[in-house]
Amino acid sequence: MAFTLYDATFPSMLQILGSVSRMIDKAEAFCTEQGLAPEALIEARLIEDMLPFSYQVKSVAVHSIGAIEGVRKGTFSPDMSPPPATFADLQARISETIAALQAVDADEVESFIGRPMCFEFRDMRMDFTAEAFLLSFSQPNFYFHASTAYNVLRMKGVPIGKRDFNGRVRKLD
Repeated sequence: MAFTLYDATFPSMLQILGSVSRMIDKAEAFCTEQGLAPEALIEARLIEDMLPFSYQVKSVAVHSIGAIEGVRKGTFSPDMSPPPATFADLQARISETIAALQAVDADEVESFIGRPMCFEFRDMRMDFTAEAFLLSFSQPNFYFHASTAYNVLRMKGVPIGKRDFNGRVRKLD
């Protein structure tokens, strides 16, 4: 069996999105246990010039289903809308993303191969093939934002570890 573009992207996106969902739950529980306002984590940043946890979570969705929607349209631009402001809204964004990805047909993803695709932001334009966009632009961004969300929570003391980030790995049973 050949290794496909779908295989190279979707299972790992779904794995990490599940991890992000569980990390949101742990963040919310941590706030409750510690008597912290949710904003203490939702608006937390690693450093002042980085965007907050909520933006990192939003960007995991943007660089998964948003990337697929961009390939369908032939163009992708960053989502400039405000990130979700509550744990419930963050969780809803991730749940909607998982459901949308699960609804994508693997054959459709294979039909993307070779299709022209461009990234546009302000006066910048980068041209790609769909597979190069997904594998060299969106996938690294997806992992960057998932890792940053994880790191924000670790920095704030949420009891999570590498297994929480990796989630449910696909192993032989």
